[in-house]
Amino acid sequence: MTSPTRIPFPVVDEVSRHCLQEEEPETVHIEVHLPGTLDEPRLRKAFTEALHRHPRILMREARGPWYRRRYEWELTGDPDTEAITFTPASPRALQDARTRALTEAPPLSMSPPIRLEAVSLAAGSRAAGAMGVPPARAKPRAWGRVGAAEPRYAGLRNAPPPATTPSTTQGTVLILTINHTALDGPACLRILATAAELYGGSDNSPTAPPTRTPQAPQEAKDIPTSWLPPARVAQGIPEPSPGNGMLVTELSLPHRPKGSPYTVNDQLMVTTALTVAHWNREHGIRPRRPLRITMPVDDRPRDASMPIGNGTRLVEVPFLPAELDVTDMPALLRRTAERTRALKSLPRPQLGHGAALLTAPWAPVTARAALTRTLRRAAAPWTSTTLLSNIGRIPYPLDFGSEAGRAHAVWFSAPARMPRGLTVTTASTAGRLHLALRWSRSLLSHGDGAHLRDLFEHYLHTTEVTP
Repeated sequence: MTSPTRIPFPVVDEVSRHCLQEEEPETVHIEVHLPGTLDEPRLRKAFTEALHRHPRILMREARGPWYRRRYEWELTGDPDTEAITFTPASPRALQDARTRALTEAPPLSMSPPIRLEAVSLAAGSRAAGAMGVPPARAKPRAWGRVGAAEPRYAGLRNAPPPATTPSTTQGTVLILTINHTALDGPACLRILATAAELYGGSDNSPTAPPTRTPQAPQEAKDIPTSWLPPARVAQGIPEPSPGNGMLVTELSLPHRPKGSPYTVNDQLMVTTALTVAHWNREHGIRPRRPLRITMPVDDRPRDASMPIGNGTRLVEVPFLPAELDVTDMPALLRRTAERTRALKSLPRPQLGHGAALLTAPWAPVTARAALTRTLRRAAAPWTSTTLLSNIGRIPYPLDFGSEAGRAHAVWFSAPARMPRGLTVTTASTAGRLHLALRWSRSLLSHGDGAHLRDLFEHYLHTTEVTP
């Protein structure tokens, strides 16, 4: 019998493995809404075959002695455990599945480190709008929407519930929970696209990316640098229990005139910066320090050859307080576009040069893990203000055939550990923008999340200007 193939942990995986915290699991959540129903045996067969079509996902952390120099992935060839479950319709089925996605990470010791849950929606279930994930140990209350949790702000108390959207009908929701130490969202969306094609028989090849005028790499000029630690998201009303909270909502895509020198991603970047700046002003924080927003960049192909794993690299987009001037929105958008293009064009390791040094096998992993955690705590004040992950237009139809239908809403959410404490994730499907806000409960509450959503929607509209 041959030994399983082993692959050393890449830099991103190892740093994440060193810094795991049980109270705030490192999970990525993907939520796909279908208008129809799925056949359990067919979906189970299609998803299992999709895993085999992308064998890099069939892995677990290999066991090893404490003095080993590397963490290693062990490719298993077949799943160790059943990776898909089915949840019948009930008033709380979707809400409970979201909670599991935030609180229960698939174990690294079992292959694959993902979990797919197919949730049947009951009639009248609200999938979008103000639906959120309640605290894990809250007292029994009406947590069906965030507004029911006694909004903290007077402006929200009398606000009507969000308008019904196409995402509130009957159907099926696929919730994919990913252990982020092993995999990222775009890689696992590729797995779902393969499963959709195998299940429904329709072509789920990715659409061509938007065509843009090719530009030569630019120098990163006029990008503010500062040794000052970036601004933090002001504390709201923390929850008593640890972990993450989440809110998902569906918005209109911002209008962008044809020929604009900026992209929707730039509009979302400006919206995020203005939202955090407004939130901080409301909480008495004077705008002295720059905002720094981490932006994942993914250069991988989206077809069946897409490398599976953690494949994004991170860049930080800075904003000085004086630059966040809403009275000259065209200039702010243009400056942001130039800045993001320059930063994305710079060659840079996924987590920077320091991370590559920390993960070099110069000492046992236990020693390097202790050093990494110590350095991470020391560098916490210089962690970026927040993270904006814009998946963009979902490149796959995610068409599961005539009975289940094609996805009409797709949400992603990224971990929101402190000191950042807040992540913003966006994707667009069927001409709509799907926004997920995720936060650390030691920083914000559900009322805070609802207010941040309202601020985000307001500032998104302010970016709809003529260049």
